[in-house]
Amino acid sequence: MVVCVCNAVRERDVRAAARDGAKSACQAYRSMGLQPKCGQCVPFARAIIDAERAAA
Repeated sequence: MVVCVCNAVRERDVRAAARDGAKSACQAYRSMGLQPKCGQCVPFARAIIDAERAAA
């Protein structure tokens, strides 16, 4: 599933960033060398990161 249309970031990318230690959407984007553009994706990315961290 696409999380960020602006940067073409997929859910699996955000999950991988969370598993690698990202604790926020901004940290996840930075780990991919990106940054949120319009911001619509940030709440969804945050929810994915929270779910990934809860499962760890």
